[in-house]
Amino acid sequence: MRRKVISGLLSVVLMTTSCLFVGCGSTTSSGSAGTSASVGEDAQSAESSASISEDATAKSDSADKVKITYAQWGNDTETAACQKVADKFNASQDKIEVEVLKIDYDNYISKLNTMATAGTLPDTAIMSEAGTLTFAKNGLLADISSMYGEGESKPLDSLTFKYQDKPVAYSAANEVLNLWYNQDLLKKVCDEQGLNISDVTPPASADKAWTWDDFVKTAQELTVDVNGNNALSPKFDPNNVDVYGCTVNTLPWQLEVWCKSNGGGFYSEDGKTCIINQKEATDAIQAVADLSLKYHCAPPISDASQALSTSLGSEKVVMATDGAWNVGTYLGPDAKFKYSVGVLPYFKDKVTICTGGPNVVFATTKHPEEAMTWLKWYYQEENSWSLIEAGTWMPILDKWYTDSTLTDKWINNPNFPDHDTYKSAVVDYAKNNSKSTAWYTVAGTDVFNTSLATALSYVWTGDKTAQQAMDEYYDELNGIFTENNQ
Repeated sequence: MRRKVISGLLSVVLMTTSCLFVGCGSTTSSGSAGTSASVGEDAQSAESSASISEDATAKSDSADKVKITYAQWGNDTETAACQKVADKFNASQDKIEVEVLKIDYDNYISKLNTMATAGTLPDTAIMSEAGTLTFAKNGLLADISSMYGEGESKPLDSLTFKYQDKPVAYSAANEVLNLWYNQDLLKKVCDEQGLNISDVTPPASADKAWTWDDFVKTAQELTVDVNGNNALSPKFDPNNVDVYGCTVNTLPWQLEVWCKSNGGGFYSEDGKTCIINQKEATDAIQAVADLSLKYHCAPPISDASQALSTSLGSEKVVMATDGAWNVGTYLGPDAKFKYSVGVLPYFKDKVTICTGGPNVVFATTKHPEEAMTWLKWYYQEENSWSLIEAGTWMPILDKWYTDSTLTDKWINNPNFPDHDTYKSAVVDYAKNNSKSTAWYTVAGTDVFNTSLATALSYVWTGDKTAQQAMDEYYDELNGIFTENNQ
């Protein structure tokens, strides 16, 4: 499910990015229209080159350039928009020409597999996070260690996909998990319950982060039934709740953050062992389930997603965990309430996790240096500024997290919460407390998470404890892990 969400987001991203350069007036949602493209067709490159200014064309005959191909999913409009971004790169120098290949989303991975078998993979491509290291394991991704030189600003280490300790991809954007909240609803509940709002406002810095127990108690104080009793009251009616204090996004990949915070994880730190049945992981998962099952301060978990659009968006939930991309996709442009952001609560370690769809260089390319040059240009924040400004993407280069001038350029933005709040809760938190999501170091996480979601469904209903479910499904989960990583 996460893979589908990111895929849809990234195809929108390609369209939106192009608007920055060509003055496009609208964006389009993800689609699967169109047919698969094949490698080696230069007709589209020649046609798109004709749209470049005469001065740029005079700079060098396109026939003299090294031609490389970049594959992406999207419909005809999105592909054309992405090609215009590539055209800007093509016009910026006289050595490389990028042609964008369109592959249907629904057939994307199978088409790349077919091309790999036929020896016709493109030079570069966008990939889903969960599938990246499977391609690396099969020897299909190039080592990109040389993309950045000594002294250059580089992508944050947490955004580096590594196989056998070598970088094989960088995320095109950064995304971290936070605790978001509806300020209007928070004030309303505080006024009605006689609470001091400063006592129940999520902390905006890691050094002041709530413990998990503090988080639960606060969520109970903010959970109110139809008779005006909060969840700490002996008169509270858990079957008739008017406002819930919190919810936690239960997509399997997001649940990993709680296991890490509790000193465990889905996998060991070195990525060599599946440890999801260990007490550190199961206790954390159970704590999430108990928010609704035991403490009644979160809505019952009915599916594997509690996105902000359906949690905070219901205006019946005060606080919710989810990713920073929501500023651009929901909170900034669409939310009908004032919002803000804090850091996640913690068990033992104050951590968040990050993610972001990667671009790759295929090992079969004859032009690895040129492919890396294109991607390095594409990664520059000015080339995706509309997405950063909107709040859909966060920068990947470390200088944006350490240089106050660049940070201010990024977050002095009416779409964002208060500058100091966002800087400490998101920017500093991402720099100092972020750990890589499992798919940066472990292959097969898409299959693993699908099986995990089935096991978790029994935990959310209370039919099994987290320990019982993980013990029962461990052989299956460990088998998936072993098959994809041994």
